[in-house]
Amino acid sequence: MDLFSVSWAALRAVVAALPDKDFERPSGCGGWLVRDLVCHLIIDAQDVLITLVTPADAEPTVDAVAYWQIEDQPPTGQDPLDALTVRLAAAYGEPRLLRFHLDDVGGAAGRAAALADPVALVSTRGEVLTAGEYLTAYVLEWTLHHLDLLAHLPDVPEPPAEGLARSRGMLERIAGVAFPASFTDKDALLVGTGRREPTGAETAELGGAATRLPVYLG
Repeated sequence: MDLFSVSWAALRAVVAALPDKDFERPSGCGGWLVRDLVCHLIIDAQDVLITLVTPADAEPTVDAVAYWQIEDQPPTGQDPLDALTVRLAAAYGEPRLLRFHLDDVGGAAGRAAALADPVALVSTRGEVLTAGEYLTAYVLEWTLHHLDLLAHLPDVPEPPAEGLARSRGMLERIAGVAFPASFTDKDALLVGTGRREPTGAETAELGGAATRLPVYLG
């Protein structure tokens, strides 16, 4: 749960420091500008708040790894919900309003996570899991979207090292592969989720595992 807070705080700090012009640059999410991704982060923060106050009285059905669904295709931004995010982002009009809303709702989500009982059962997406497992799943979400933010912004600080390492471990369990030690955590996440193509040397190192990659998470 501490890692959730560290990863989330780092991501929000990056958004807070972005110049206005960077909101119009492409992000690492297919079909989305940086402003669209920031709008998605606001929706994510709302989901965290909703989930943490949605108790469940059944046994857990998933953990932080099984929480993730594997999609058949990478996101393109054309899905109805993705397209709605683009329209919502445009409706803000000014980057400062996106920053303000993320700081407001995102700060509340961070405080709620810090106060949550890690063993409390919560419900989301038709599944039941502990609050601790749910927040751990979001370490992967924050880390991947942090990488998406800096995809075309080389001067943006990278995600915390501990978040990258934890996310790599979760992705390996989701995909059922072990990335070679020569892969950095960042490269494992980018290649493993289809955010960039592996080089020929990387494909050779992956061997048979290359056939199980990438995995598109939803």
